[in-house]
Amino acid sequence: VQLQASGGGLVQAGDSLRLSCAISDRSFSGYTVGWFRQAPGKEREFVAAVMRSAGRTYYEDSVKGRFTISRDNAKKTVYLQMNSLKPDDTAVYYCAGGNVILSSIYSPDNYNDWGQGTQVTVSS
Repeated sequence: VQLQASGGGLVQAGDSLRLSCAISDRSFSGYTVGWFRQAPGKEREFVAAVMRSAGRTYYEDSVKGRFTISRDNAKKTVYLQMNSLKPDDTAVYYCAGGNVILSSIYSPDNYNDWGQGTQVTVSS
């Protein structure tokens, strides 16, 4: 399975970006997809996930109300709409996927497949 992340860039605080994660998997609808981010000197952290099947969504507390994760099963693509961006959101963002159950979505160790990462830089 290959994941291709795109959409990062340099923006100002308060701006928006939409990240995309295109996935080459014939069973995409049965695939949980998460977004993680890693800032310099910090560990990779959970941002959001959209579950397989019913597509329920989950968010890290600091992005709730600002970020929205969604999936388009026909296009085999997962999106992360990021609004009201803050300098603290600056990081490399990665999409990841796998047969991940709800209790395991928050740890990057539970995802089998990873995209290459896309840089998001938010200036103050």
